[in-house]
Amino acid sequence: MQVTRIVANFPAPEPARARTFYEDVLGLSLLMDHGWIMTYGSQTQMGVQVSFATEGGSNTAVPDLSIEVDDVDTAFERMAAAGFPIEYGPADEPWGVRRFFVRDPFGKLINILSHT
Repeated sequence: MQVTRIVANFPAPEPARARTFYEDVLGLSLLMDHGWIMTYGSQTQMGVQVSFATEGGSNTAVPDLSIEVDDVDTAFERMAAAGFPIEYGPADEPWGVRRFFVRDPFGKLINILSHT
């Protein structure tokens, strides 16, 4: 048996509110829309990871989700311009990532990062 995919599922009273954050700003594609559930993603091949933590590093809260991007500074600019609340960073961390924390439309703490 091999794990082939992990999907994060978040309760959302209005799933359509995800569009600006995940599709318009981050550039993910709407893969499935049944009204009651909307799934965003990318056909990019990704590794499967699940993390468990006591903190988010650098004395931050543990984020609900981490999203790696190819250009964290552009992602930061786009999130700030769209009015999403930035809660940390951008910061260059001693473990080799540049990142920032932002709240999505449902209050989830999202860690946007790039490896340096």
